[in-house]
Amino acid sequence: MTSAPGRRSSTFTRLLRHGFTDPSAAERLLDSAGLALVRNDPVLLDALGATADPDLALQGLVRLLEAQGGAAARQELLDTLVAAKPLRDRLLGVLGASEALADHLARHPSDWQALVTYEPRDLHPGLEEFERGLAGATDPVSLRVAYRRCLLSIAARDVCGTIEVAQTAAELADLATATLRAALALAQAAAPEDAALCRLAVIAMGKCGGHELNYVSDVDVIFVGEAANGADEDKALRAATRLASHLMRICSETTVEGSIWPVDANLRPEGRNGPLVRTLASHLAYYQRWAKTWEFQALLKARPVAGDLGLGEEYMAALQPLVWQAAERENFVADVQKMRRRVVENIPAAEIDRQLKLGPGGLRDVEFAVQLLQLVHGRSDASLRSGTTLDALKALAAGGYVGRADAAQLDDAYRFLRSMEHRIQLHRLRRTHLVPEDEADLRRLGRSLDLRTDPVATLTREWKRHASVVRRLHEKLFYRPLLDAVAALAPGEARLSAEAARERLIALGYADPAAALRHLEALASGVTRKAAIQRTLLPVLLGWFADSADPDAGLLTFRKVSDALGKTPWYLRLLRDEGAAAENLARVLSAGRLAPDLLMRAPEAVALLGDGGGGLEPRPRAHLEQEMLAAVRRADNAVQGVTAARGVRRRELFRTSAADIVGSYGTESQPAEADQGALVDLVGGAVSDLTAATLSGTLRAVVREGWGDTLPTRFAIIGMGRFGGHELGYGSDADVLFVHEPRDGVDEREAAEAAGKVVAEMRRLLQIPSADPPLLIDADLRPEGKSGPLVRTLKSYEAYYRRWSLVWERHALLRAEHVAGDEDLGRRFTELIDPLRYPAGGLDEEAVREIRRLKARMESERLPRGADPKLHAKLGPGGLSDVEWTVQLLQLRHGAKEQGLRTTRTRQALAAARAAGLISEEDAATLDEAWVLATRVRNAVMLVRGRAGDTFPTVPRELGAVGRYLGYGPGHAGDMLDAYRRTARRARGVVEELFYGGS
Repeated sequence: MTSAPGRRSSTFTRLLRHGFTDPSAAERLLDSAGLALVRNDPVLLDALGATADPDLALQGLVRLLEAQGGAAARQELLDTLVAAKPLRDRLLGVLGASEALADHLARHPSDWQALVTYEPRDLHPGLEEFERGLAGATDPVSLRVAYRRCLLSIAARDVCGTIEVAQTAAELADLATATLRAALALAQAAAPEDAALCRLAVIAMGKCGGHELNYVSDVDVIFVGEAANGADEDKALRAATRLASHLMRICSETTVEGSIWPVDANLRPEGRNGPLVRTLASHLAYYQRWAKTWEFQALLKARPVAGDLGLGEEYMAALQPLVWQAAERENFVADVQKMRRRVVENIPAAEIDRQLKLGPGGLRDVEFAVQLLQLVHGRSDASLRSGTTLDALKALAAGGYVGRADAAQLDDAYRFLRSMEHRIQLHRLRRTHLVPEDEADLRRLGRSLDLRTDPVATLTREWKRHASVVRRLHEKLFYRPLLDAVAALAPGEARLSAEAARERLIALGYADPAAALRHLEALASGVTRKAAIQRTLLPVLLGWFADSADPDAGLLTFRKVSDALGKTPWYLRLLRDEGAAAENLARVLSAGRLAPDLLMRAPEAVALLGDGGGGLEPRPRAHLEQEMLAAVRRADNAVQGVTAARGVRRRELFRTSAADIVGSYGTESQPAEADQGALVDLVGGAVSDLTAATLSGTLRAVVREGWGDTLPTRFAIIGMGRFGGHELGYGSDADVLFVHEPRDGVDEREAAEAAGKVVAEMRRLLQIPSADPPLLIDADLRPEGKSGPLVRTLKSYEAYYRRWSLVWERHALLRAEHVAGDEDLGRRFTELIDPLRYPAGGLDEEAVREIRRLKARMESERLPRGADPKLHAKLGPGGLSDVEWTVQLLQLRHGAKEQGLRTTRTRQALAAARAAGLISEEDAATLDEAWVLATRVRNAVMLVRGRAGDTFPTVPRELGAVGRYLGYGPGHAGDMLDAYRRTARRARGVVEELFYGGS
């Protein structure tokens, strides 16, 4: 039909105004024979313009008209369309929202009649109505057609706003229930002999069980079978398995009418490795003995839906008591939260920002938070035992388990996100939870949600807003009511009972919930601004504390720090406003005793945890020395000077330990450091530099007080052992040698007395009892050991080493490095000992045998009585001593020829030995892994217990804290010990070959 240009222009403009994106194509469709009589009908155009996608709706309508059986059928459709507003809104609404349902109508053109009736009973059909709708299905193909016809009616009411999103989800679940029943009936009809042998119950799980199904979703089920009429149980179970498999195929397989949806039975005991059908007794035995926490969480939504409903109810009665005991399991909350994190970690990076269901701030966050609270409090409050997320959330708010405002915000966000998910899936009836990227898809999605003004921008903004609400609230949801339990609430606001608060704290891992509630009351009660900020911070902090092995200690120390700094204006502002500070503090306070003890001696060091407090990066040695020497200069005497230096040391030890803990645990924004060796190097380097700077400051303070600017003798301190190797741990002593050289014209006796007084005073000042940790100086590696003088001249060292040095002393000198005092003297000492530790001809066989004898004697004599040698990080097989002696033997034998071996650092020497071909790459990696792990264990023990140790703790909480530091989740201490044994065993094998094998 040809139109005048003016009229065409007018129609074109009108179509644009009604939301068509391709007015030219729409004009051609309106001019088609089927629509010629109604093309100018304003009612039709308005109805098309009200749909999510007017272009798609018009295309679908033309296809439907073309598919009608003749002119009379087309006319009937057109007449009803123009005259009946309910049909018009429903039919065009579906055609504008769902390409897949338009395809169905084109294949089954009479199914539009299902949308004509508009009776009150038609507005909210239930299971009975859907069963009637599927009753005529006689095979999988006709079942699909009937299913789509019923689905058409749900979608029509959904897109027209007759039912809201929760009602839509409930109807979809009812339709799924009716479909499972119809499919089982078909399976039973196909194998009546199997049906006669067994009782088979179908238990819906997941969203179907929870009465909150999507348009396209796997339908999760569990099958329960029993023998019928005295039949043999094995035969009955085989028959039930055949029926269950057939049911699954009927729903899942693709036919000429497509598929309905996959039936997924992987939530059954043992998952896909377990039998498809079990007896009730077998189910019960599995859940009593083997089930994991997530399996009880999944049972929250269990609901008998098909087959033998009596058997289904027996299943529910048997298993439900176990569900409500799940929160009593060890590490319950941690297990649930770990499961949620694992889900997020498995999302492909390219999808995470578009994931409606699984991503941060998505539907799963709401569902996990609600289920967690149900499992904790449903034991004592049966009103919480709903499988439907929104009903459970409403009950939690009514009972005071969740704040009403938080619940309302989450309800609103969940409904919006589910509506998005429904409309995305409805378009092509495909299982997806990804927000589309195409602008046309986003436009249709936005318009389907009644966002008509700039639908793409508005949809994106609303989606991000709701996701942000969920992200902000989903974890706080668990913790905020704990504060309300101890704070004054607004009139009418429900609160957790004392028992409910206790239950929640126990579930979080608090050993003393009464004390925890007292701490919360002290921190958060009252109407002051400080209390208000604490009420904002604590819900998040409680979650971080609960993620540790000792949440009680974390909360207690936080209260102490807050009491100490509560009147300081910057403290709470730092935690509130600087993203990293609060989480870093929570991790540090709950990881063990060392870091909190260091912090409590000077709480203002908490500023280091923020974004702008200098950060947690260890400071260079030169900067540390500069600060300590400046403090010494300002002091009135040596005691004050060394006290100031020890204060700097304490602060920097806290900085290093905090960096180590945060790097080991990771944060929400920064994952844990994957390179364990990097963390070991960080601690070893930082603590060694800090010890060297402390000795420099102390030396300056002692010389300044006793002799002014110049000591009568040049004086140098040589680091030995781990100190010289830049490998000090938190609890290590400083192994040193003292060397001096009289200045020109100074009597040797006077010089020796001065040097002796310096050493004695340094040791005294660094061990004076104070708030700062002492620094113990150990000079036992000096010539003649404890029997020899504490300090010698360079000439005395030269004479001794030339005449008397033993193999063990050469061995010890491999780690010697100047750390403080006169640099030239330190350099000359190093030049003196180089020929001893890197002998030109290597070691003769007698020297090698002596070193091996020394090592064997040390293993037998120094290992503590009663200690498990396989778990001793220092002296046990494959421990630090094994690796270090092996590397040092290579240095002694080959250091003269291989320049790279001339280092005091174990890992550098090992890398150099590998590069020189003295050790294979595989063996070097094995030794390095073992050395790093053993060092990490020692550091962990010191961080956790506050005192040094070479073996794993025996107290379960301490062992758990060591595990968390090493990257093992709650309940996996046994895995950690097994992994340590394996690593040490492999390393010992390499040591046996390289150290004892004579190679």
